[in-house]
Amino acid sequence: MNEQRVQRVMKNLQDMGLSQALITDPLSIFYLTGYHTEPMERFLGLLLVNGTDGVAGTLVTNALFPSAEGAADAVLTYTDAQDPLSLVADACDSLAILGVDKSLAARWLVPLMERQACSGVRLASAAVDGARSVKDPVEQELMRRASLLNDKGMAWLAAQVTEGVTERSIAERLAGAYRELGASGNSFDPIVSFAANAADPHHEPDDTVFCRGDMVLFDVGCAYEGYCADMTRTFFTAAPTDFQLRVYDTVRRANEAAEAMIRPGVLFSKIDLTARQVIEDAGFGPYFTHRLGHQIGLSVHEPGDVSASHHEAVQPGQCFSVEPGIYLPDGIGVRIEDLVIVTDDGCEVLNHYPHEPVVLDV
Repeated sequence: MNEQRVQRVMKNLQDMGLSQALITDPLSIFYLTGYHTEPMERFLGLLLVNGTDGVAGTLVTNALFPSAEGAADAVLTYTDAQDPLSLVADACDSLAILGVDKSLAARWLVPLMERQACSGVRLASAAVDGARSVKDPVEQELMRRASLLNDKGMAWLAAQVTEGVTERSIAERLAGAYRELGASGNSFDPIVSFAANAADPHHEPDDTVFCRGDMVLFDVGCAYEGYCADMTRTFFTAAPTDFQLRVYDTVRRANEAAEAMIRPGVLFSKIDLTARQVIEDAGFGPYFTHRLGHQIGLSVHEPGDVSASHHEAVQPGQCFSVEPGIYLPDGIGVRIEDLVIVTDDGCEVLNHYPHEPVVLDV
């Protein structure tokens, strides 16, 4: 197990008054042990118990899964003919409350409670989420590398915009392009939007055909050694009108104003407000319809968003998106998104693809 990460989780559990937790999210198990498999309908769990001899980690896996030997202090394997919960119950401290994460299905939780494997249960996802939120130096470097590959992916995308191409055809080829660049593929289903489709923030690529003069929006990300990238850019394909430039410049200024104020101690809600104020002052307030951003790492969307309702202060090592947008009912949509890592005195912007308006040569 990664002892430093385990200790951070245990400290968070201690602050919650807990001494043990059952973690079933496969990505959180990977974060703590380096072991990853997708269990599908079968049980996979990491039990952490703080005992008299220190923290003991017990990983319960199915015999069909890849070998997890050495991933935890104890690795207990069961077959499809055996009950994995008996292994969990035997390893639990029956006299203590058990913290569980939000991934634990009721079909596992209820039987554990019925056999009195612990004195009670409490939702304790925040203990792991809080640890994962602050990226260690290894994770930060993986986020940098993923974002650098995403910059190259954005350049590849811009080159695909030709007369007659469809959104779907570009989106379907992106994973292969990422693999050629050195990534493992997409970190999420890409958003490719032509013309009025860009006014739908979560548009799904379809058979819309590109025509010269359309505005084009790409919201895409790749994965590198398990860590996710995410970036959005909006392009022109003909000389923009004054109004289009005004919308674009408003989004750009909102993005850069928010990034300029990020530093330890600033509230997530204040970062959101800073970008939102730029857009409201320009008269487009009602058309910025989503939060400013989300945390990211092993998952594209990790807990702790950049929104008006999140009043915690940012911490060094946290990584999140800054993605203001304007979506107008007449079919104009603009979003500019970067990822940032919070540093000791500001932030590091991970994306290097330019913010300035670009007119593609098509």
